[in-house]
Amino acid sequence: MSVALPPLPRLPPAVPRSGVSADARRALRQLLGDVDRALAAAFRDGADVSALARRRGEAVARIVVHVWTACLGDVSGAALFAVGGFGRGLLFPHSDVDLLVLDEQPEPARLRALEQCFATLWDVGLKVGHAVREPAQCRALAAADASVFTSLLDARRLAGDATLETALRAIVEDPALWPPRDYLAARLAERDARHARYDDTASNLEPNLKDGPGGLRTLDSLRWLGRRLAHAGGFEAMQDAGLLDPAERASLCEAEATLRRYRWALHLEAGRPEERLLFDYQRALAMRLGFEDEHEKNLGVEQFMQGYYRAASQVERLGVQIAERFVELLEPPGEAKPVGEDFVRYGTRLAVRDPELFARRPATLVEIFIARLDEPGLIGFTADTMRRIHQATAQHDGKLAGDPEVLAAFLRLLRRGAPAVDALWRMNRHGLLAAILPAFGQVFGRMQYDLFHVYTVDEHTLRVLRQLARFADPAARAEFPVACELWPTLDQPELMLLAGLFHDIAKGRGGDHSVLGENDARAFCAKLGLPAADGEQVAWLVRWHLLMSTTAQRQDITDPEVVQRFADVVGDRERLGRLYLLTVADIIGTSPKLWNGWKDRLLADLYAATRHALHSDTQPVRDAAARLEACRAQALVLLQAEGIDAAVVERAWRAFPESSFLRHRPEQIAWQTAAIIRADGVWPLVAVHPLSVRGSTELFVCTPDRDGLFASVTAMLDRLHFSVVEARILGSNAGMAMDTFLLLEADGQQPASAARAEELRQRMQRALAQGGQILPPRRNMSRQLKHFQMPPRIDFRQVDGRTRMALVCSDRPGLLAAVAQVLVACTVRVHDARIATFGERVEDFFQLTDRHDAPLDEAQQQRLLQALRARLGQVA
Repeated sequence: MSVALPPLPRLPPAVPRSGVSADARRALRQLLGDVDRALAAAFRDGADVSALARRRGEAVARIVVHVWTACLGDVSGAALFAVGGFGRGLLFPHSDVDLLVLDEQPEPARLRALEQCFATLWDVGLKVGHAVREPAQCRALAAADASVFTSLLDARRLAGDATLETALRAIVEDPALWPPRDYLAARLAERDARHARYDDTASNLEPNLKDGPGGLRTLDSLRWLGRRLAHAGGFEAMQDAGLLDPAERASLCEAEATLRRYRWALHLEAGRPEERLLFDYQRALAMRLGFEDEHEKNLGVEQFMQGYYRAASQVERLGVQIAERFVELLEPPGEAKPVGEDFVRYGTRLAVRDPELFARRPATLVEIFIARLDEPGLIGFTADTMRRIHQATAQHDGKLAGDPEVLAAFLRLLRRGAPAVDALWRMNRHGLLAAILPAFGQVFGRMQYDLFHVYTVDEHTLRVLRQLARFADPAARAEFPVACELWPTLDQPELMLLAGLFHDIAKGRGGDHSVLGENDARAFCAKLGLPAADGEQVAWLVRWHLLMSTTAQRQDITDPEVVQRFADVVGDRERLGRLYLLTVADIIGTSPKLWNGWKDRLLADLYAATRHALHSDTQPVRDAAARLEACRAQALVLLQAEGIDAAVVERAWRAFPESSFLRHRPEQIAWQTAAIIRADGVWPLVAVHPLSVRGSTELFVCTPDRDGLFASVTAMLDRLHFSVVEARILGSNAGMAMDTFLLLEADGQQPASAARAEELRQRMQRALAQGGQILPPRRNMSRQLKHFQMPPRIDFRQVDGRTRMALVCSDRPGLLAAVAQVLVACTVRVHDARIATFGERVEDFFQLTDRHDAPLDEAQQQRLLQALRARLGQVA
């Protein structure tokens, strides 16, 4: 049903050069407000946004011309032009009104009149951006700057001397000014620079509707290029010129309609010219546009954002292809050279020999990507070939996934291992990957509404595959030594690529995506004709792809029982290696900020311990006494190498609790022991190792034990902007606290520099020497975190004579320090802490007792529970 647009405003005739009185300004302001309210109502009723934007552009143009006439009259030698979106006749609710005045001879009186004109427009409520230039000056600026020249392409005269319109057209149509080849290079360079600001992907959590990859600016750029290079400034004209086919034009128009609708709604929601789909607005926009929650794993806001991602990805993909067509328009392909039986190359680009090949033999849709891998020196496909791939994929819609020859070709591609990843990425850009894997098409553009997953599911999956491919590169060995050692040992790399493709493929369906994905993977491997054992290997990896990460971050992997339980699930060393590779790639592909030295060391330690546990001819050392003696012996060797006498070491170790040797590595024991010996009884002792063997900065505090020490240390760490990833709170046999904290810089999640480590040591030393309670600073919660707050979930369980408390809640500044203060207030002691943060979600685990080192009884647990709930609700 069509929705009637509000009528254009009826203005009284302007009296030339009379100016605009205060009463008239108020009337214009009221009129503009009435128009905007009527347009907002029409939008709510479902009116077409392009029509609304044109109507607003027409209404604003009337007001602008009215004010121009009132201030300047029927002037000669000067003209007023609309540029930018206003020049194209489109204005969104809070768009800038961009104006250009060409003035042949600017005189003081006219400049004063122009100032009055622009000031009046601002007074009326229009956000005016303006420039006043002489024609020669305008030409010089356009010649020097492609963006200035581009703005003139959309210029539209609103009022003033008509002869200046001819002057402006002469600038735009001058063949010597930005010739097609130069203009194309400038626009592509601008595109690349703009996209680089947005991580070269449209799949960011808070994308920019206008300037991000696949945004409205991309569509404008295609029109500008069409006009300058082919005299075809619109999509219809570009179709007539052969630069677009009907399906591509329809796709661009559909995507543009979505982006414009979202932009109109965003302006209304924000009440200002906001172009970013910030978390602040996403839920409200989803509701405004009618999206509803299907279930907890397919929220309305996720559906809303998927609509954006799909539209932007379509624009981005077609934008790349059309840009290639412009390149070939200026540089026609040279001589064809055969590449196998079905393909030819033109210079650095690959093409089909027979235009109907893809329609006749669908398997060649995959084979051309294999040929591109095999043929050296190729950088891509010809523009015509890209179009034919897209057309054939649409033509075979629903059939490719079941075509045995297509699947056989796809398996041949996967068996190329790491090089296949680049082909998979390109196949996704053409929609071919989703055609072969329909389940992958379901997660195309699917976001997860949290701060942990910073990309859509499809983008994340492809980044995981790219990371797996990096493990095949010897240059990555320094950064990923274990992974780069494992990858060459894989005799079937296609199994890893399949596991990477399927590990998140069931996101958004409801239920456990690992279980659902396991079933999908098993079924697809059977369709590929893989042996059942290989299919089970892929399905197992998909089912348990989170196991290694959660075990390492949430449990104590120095405990042999923990390692053994993990090993029992893994079963053999081949699976362990594959799971390690997938786990590392998954973490890195989730967010660039997640991977750090601590996680690297943590996973490597779990891998090594599990590999030992899975050794076929030995059993893991599970006897505590034997492990203790082994640690002591290795630490003693290290200390003697530093010149420390064994008898001195033994005297120092008399105060060490046995758990030190069971929970720390020999290198840590040696470092702590040497620090204690050097302190020679002067307390408190604070030692800091900038980069410990655990891949983090290690803080060791040895001081007479007292309640509240943990709270004081964590408060000071919070003041210094350190994140605690692990804490070991031990008491010596002589009444000393021997506490170890593993730290990362809060901002960059990296170990501290030597200078920062020394700052930490000195400030912690002074604070603890002064005694008393250290209070953490109060810091405001970030804008993003405010949108992801949830009630804390707290569980207690008795384990080995202590109370294990699991705390799951939203992250916020000073969280650990606040929890520590509550523990002090409730007379609870901390003996161990493991801190895990997943985006906005925190999962912390504490080993607790009362002040008599007894487990917490039911009443104590309830008091602590209520106190934590009350305090966490106050942290901000």
